[in-house]
Amino acid sequence: MAELGLNHYLLLSALLFGIGVAGVLIRRNVIMVLMCMELIFNAANINLIAVSRFRPDLTGQVFTIFTIAVAAAEVAIGLGLVIAMFRNSTTVNVDEIHLLKG
Repeated sequence: MAELGLNHYLLLSALLFGIGVAGVLIRRNVIMVLMCMELIFNAANINLIAVSRFRPDLTGQVFTIFTIAVAAAEVAIGLGLVIAMFRNSTTVNVDEIHLLKG
């Protein structure tokens, strides 16, 4: 079986990042946009871990722990905002929310 190199991890990360960006740009549901943003965070985490695997230091793994914590906080705040938006406008469609228009 062939050994996985850094290029394989970076290719996987680029694929996940592309899927995440496409989902953020195409989807109209706020929950789906949040899920695609999580894909983007995971692509960055894969990059950090892959580079850390091929270097002797642990900085990539430490940064990954911090980004996981930030992603968890982002999900908690994002879902709270989604619930508040749904209570006010009874929709989670990005195009139909006009709360900030004057």
